[in-house]
Amino acid sequence: MSRHAKIFIGLTFGAVAGVLSNMFLSPSPFLSFFQQYITDPLGKIFLNFLIMMVIPLVFASLSLGVAQIGDLKKLGRIGFKTIAYFFVVTTLAVTIGLTLVNLIRPGDYLPEETKVKLLDSYKGQASEIKTATENTEFGIQTLVNIVPRNPIAAVAKPNPDMLALIFFSLMIGIALTVISKEKAEPLIKVLEGINDITIVIINIAMKLAPFGVFALIFSVTSRFGFDLLVALSMYVITVLLGLLIHQIGSFSILIKVLTKYSPLKFFKKIETVMLTAFSTSSSSATLPTTISTSQNNLGIPSQITGFVLPLGATMNMNGTALFEGVTVLFLAQVFGVQLSFGVQLIVVLMSVLTAIGTAGVPSGSIPLLVMVMVMVNIPAEGIAIILGVDRILDMCRTVLNVTGDITCAAYVAKTEGYELKK
Repeated sequence: MSRHAKIFIGLTFGAVAGVLSNMFLSPSPFLSFFQQYITDPLGKIFLNFLIMMVIPLVFASLSLGVAQIGDLKKLGRIGFKTIAYFFVVTTLAVTIGLTLVNLIRPGDYLPEETKVKLLDSYKGQASEIKTATENTEFGIQTLVNIVPRNPIAAVAKPNPDMLALIFFSLMIGIALTVISKEKAEPLIKVLEGINDITIVIINIAMKLAPFGVFALIFSVTSRFGFDLLVALSMYVITVLLGLLIHQIGSFSILIKVLTKYSPLKFFKKIETVMLTAFSTSSSSATLPTTISTSQNNLGIPSQITGFVLPLGATMNMNGTALFEGVTVLFLAQVFGVQLSFGVQLIVVLMSVLTAIGTAGVPSGSIPLLVMVMVMVNIPAEGIAIILGVDRILDMCRTVLNVTGDITCAAYVAKTEGYELKK
C-alpha cells in the first residue's frame, strides 16, 4: 500500500473516531484521559519528529540550492520569479476571500447568544493571545530582524526566526559561489551530508505517519464537535469555499497556463504532501515531504526545490492570508464595525504582509491576525469567537500554503528550461 493511502486511512479513521467520541463520550473522564495521555502525546511526538529536522534541512537545502545555481544573475532571476509568484498568489487569495465574505456576509448569521457564549468559552485563550501580540513587533523592526546578529540565537528559540535563518543560509550559499571551487567543495560535501541525513530521518518519521495522523486528527475532532461547527457554519463555509476556489480554480489555471501540465495529474502526484499538510497544520513540518515529493514525483531539480521550497514554507502563506482577510471582515460584521473599501484594501495589504511573517506551525497566524484586527478597530477579544474552529481551518489552509509552494517551484523550473516528470 502506498504511503499516501496509509496516511489517508489514518486520517479517515481518526476523523470518524473523533467525531463519534465527541458525540457519544463527551464530556467523560475516559475521553479526557485518552486525549491527554494517548492521542495528544502521540500527535505531538510525530509533529516534533518532523519539525526537529526543519532547521538543518532549511539551512542545508537553501545553502546548497544557491551554491548549485552558481551564477548570481541566475540566482537573482529565480529569486525575483519566486517572490513575484508568492506575492501574486497571496494577493489573489485575499481578494477571493474578501469578495466571498462581502457577498455571503457570514457575520450577519451569528446569533447574539452564540457570540456571548463563544466569547465566554474562549476568553482565557484570547487574553493569552492578546498579551503575546502586545510583545510582537511588526513593521520596520521585522525588516531589521531579518539580518540576525547571532544566527544560532535566532533559531535557538521556541519559535525560531525562520526569516533570519533564510537570510543566513542565502549568504552562505552566495559565499560558496564566490570563493574558489576547491575551498567551497568541503563545505558543500558537509551540507550534502546534512541534507541526506535529514531526508533519511524524515523517511523514518513518515513510516509513523498513519499513527501520528490518526492521533492528531482524533484530538482535533473529538474536541470541537458538530455544535461548534453549526454555530459558526456560515463563517466556516465562507473560509472553506474561498480555499476551495483558490486550490481547485486558481492553482489549476496557473499549473495549466504556466507549466503546460495537467492539473489533475499534478494534484495526484502531490497527494502525500497535501495529506501531510492537512494532518500536521504545519508548512514547516511538511517541508521535507514537499522537497522529496517535488524532486521524485515531479522531477524538479534540487537547486530549484532547495531554493524555492524553504522560502515558500516561510513566506508563501496564501491560504493563511485568505483566512485572515475573511476572519477580519467576519468579526467586523459580528461587532458592527463598518469597513470602507479603502480600509478593506488595507486589510488586503496587511493580510499579505503579515502572512509572510507567520510561523509555519499550527495556529501560527493567530497573533498576527489580532494585530490586523486592532489596526481596523475590531476588539482583540473577538478572536475568541473563532478559536474553537481555528485548528480545523488551519489544517485546510495549510494545504493551500504547500500547494502554492510546489506550483511556484514547478513554474520556476519550467521557465528555467527544465521539463516536469510526466
